Amino acid sequence: MLATVRSRLSATFVSGRGLFFSGSPRSPLSLPATPFAAARYCLPATLHRAMATSTFKYVVLGGGNAAGYAARAFAAEDGAPPGSVCMVSREEVLPYERPALSKAFLFADPPARLPGFHTSVGGGGDRQDAAWYESKGIAVKLGTEVTAVDVAAKKLTTATGDTVVATDALILATGCEAIKLARTPGADLKGIHTLREYADGLELYDGLKTCAGKKVVVVGGGYIGMEVAAAAVLMNCDVTMLFPESSVMPRLFTPEIAAHYESAYKAKGVKLLNDGRLCEAFLDDGSGAVKGVMFCKDHVKDEVDGQLVVVGVGARPNVGLFKEQGLKTAEGGLVVDGSMATSAAGVYAVGDIAAFPLLLDGGALTRSEHVAHARASAAQAVAAALGKCPAPYDYTPFFYSRVFGLSWKFYGFNRGTSVTVGDFAPTLATVWIDGGKAVGVFMESPSDEQTAVMQTMARAQPAVELGALQKLVPSKDAAALISAVEAATKAVGAQANL
Repeated sequence: MLATVRSRLSATFVSGRGLFFSGSPRSPLSLPATPFAAARYCLPATLHRAMATSTFKYVVLGGGNAAGYAARAFAAEDGAPPGSVCMVSREEVLPYERPALSKAFLFADPPARLPGFHTSVGGGGDRQDAAWYESKGIAVKLGTEVTAVDVAAKKLTTATGDTVVATDALILATGCEAIKLARTPGADLKGIHTLREYADGLELYDGLKTCAGKKVVVVGGGYIGMEVAAAAVLMNCDVTMLFPESSVMPRLFTPEIAAHYESAYKAKGVKLLNDGRLCEAFLDDGSGAVKGVMFCKDHVKDEVDGQLVVVGVGARPNVGLFKEQGLKTAEGGLVVDGSMATSAAGVYAVGDIAAFPLLLDGGALTRSEHVAHARASAAQAVAAALGKCPAPYDYTPFFYSRVFGLSWKFYGFNRGTSVTVGDFAPTLATVWIDGGKAVGVFMESPSDEQTAVMQTMARAQPAVELGALQKLVPSKDAAALISAVEAATKAVGAQANL
């Protein structure tokens, strides 16, 4: 399977121009002329190449969403000069819009594939394919494992012994890695998948296609669990979700919201094993492949069959390379200021690994594993690295998902007392009130106008009367709840103009 995926990854860029590496005398990108030459750059570096040091003004470590949008910012008209930027990525493909992996990549017809969703198409920008990076003079090292980072020297050391040095700024965009339940017995069996990178997506897609009409177990009831379970159903798999929490999406959904989505999943044939049920072991079919999962609740063990298992239980920040280097840390990530600068001079952290002051929450340090933050924080760091002195980073928490024709959005904070209006036919909305102010808002299937209201409300945090909103519950009119917070938000604006 892995050889097949590597072949398909190579084919992504071999056609026409091929994969590329920095250091060509012709341009900042070296474009292998043949598929054979391109394949050499897909694999771990071999002994035929001597150790080398390359130096750039700006270096981006990482190849995910944030790295792609950093490249976009550097390539702007008022950005960095051609030849001054290098991106170093462990992945073998150029940066792409990662949310697609659990959405159109799996269930669209035809499924989304690169180069169709390279950054920055999701943010309304150009598709940053190989030709784009070449035209912008941005050097890229793909398939490059960085084994050490000297933060003070802004120097990267690769698995081959090569070094890449930044003279002006190093931007850390290493993202997160999927939690794999590696200590769970049977975790190394064939047929167990996680979903974080493009290669993971190819393997999972092939596995789900093979399992049409067969049993699939999804371990986890959060973002990845819900979206992959929906995709598996659409690919005609018999799906069971296994998770210990009492309801899906517990970090965001109230039990009332969750109940509606759980009903929608059950209507599609998904079976839910939750409320204290823990994955205890992956079961071997005798040939080294998974045949199901053993789970436990209240010390009682049981089994659920599955010819394929997806582990979607979250992710952890990739910050291991930066430990023991004196960088300030918090919330599992690297502490940054309002310009995304770490405690080391000339070093910035963006995307999933940045613990940044959230101005909307009084400057409390927070991390956000979301594409909107990846895009915005990358642009902020590049502006600071270029000496533009941007205003302090001011982010609005935002989450969304699309499954089974459903499409929800959330802005702000889910704390305090919640009021939910609507019967999910087809909409419902929830507002969270904390300290007499509306601080968060959720809606299923909002219109563009309602989305704009939600965004504005989350920023304004208008004063509202809890009792007045609760009176809307019997009406089941979700739009009325959004209209009520819109009126409160406009009142805040009018008061500010007095």
